[in-house]
Amino acid sequence: MDLGGFSPLMYMLQDREYILDMLEAVTGARLTYCYYRFGGLYNDIDDTFIARARAFIPRCRESLKKYHRLITGNIIFRKRLEGNAYLSPEICRKYGATGAVCRASGLNYDVRKNEPYSVYPEFDFDVPVFTEGDSMARYKVKMAEIEQSLRIIEQGLDKLPDGPVMAEKVPKNIKPAVGDYYQAVETSKGSFGIRLVSDGSKNPYRLKLRSPSYSNMSLFDEACRGLMIMDAMAFFGSLDLVVPEIDR
Repeated sequence: MDLGGFSPLMYMLQDREYILDMLEAVTGARLTYCYYRFGGLYNDIDDTFIARARAFIPRCRESLKKYHRLITGNIIFRKRLEGNAYLSPEICRKYGATGAVCRASGLNYDVRKNEPYSVYPEFDFDVPVFTEGDSMARYKVKMAEIEQSLRIIEQGLDKLPDGPVMAEKVPKNIKPAVGDYYQAVETSKGSFGIRLVSDGSKNPYRLKLRSPSYSNMSLFDEACRGLMIMDAMAFFGSLDLVVPEIDR
């Protein structure tokens, strides 16, 4: 879209709508979900969701082949992105860049692997890393991540446990012990962290949200100088920013 190509988006929206239909059936929302609870989930998935998820995996793998023919192999697309807006590993470290942005510059960092949490240690998946550091590398990381996500989903469906989806007798007010807590998770944009300072009451003494888009956006000024306007647009698109996530 940032480069003026509208057709690929139309193809991808077909797969996106399929995914949103599945998630809406379980959560009641198509975009802003409120599914998790302290102690579990508000609702269990059903056999229909499982069947549709399994059916989507081969469909998406076939779609990826189409996307690579349509986009990745497109000479105009490659000319616009290859060698565009190089980001060194040092610059990525300086600004705390995470996700596809840092992995496209050769930094092998993924919270799910480096600081394992939840059930991710039980899954077999790779962390795509490229060393070119340009806009094309950032695109290739994102495309490779889709393939790895399909692997994770496939394994998750195979390992679904039986039993309740919500713990019993979860207190209405969660009061962490006095202390300073920080936990990060890997999101589609990078590392999202929450710092919570507790004084023992039900209200946090301090709460800080660390969004990956804010750190990644800071890189734009480093590499955009001297670029043509449209090359700067391509660079901005490769950072994969969500503007509302930046302004907290």
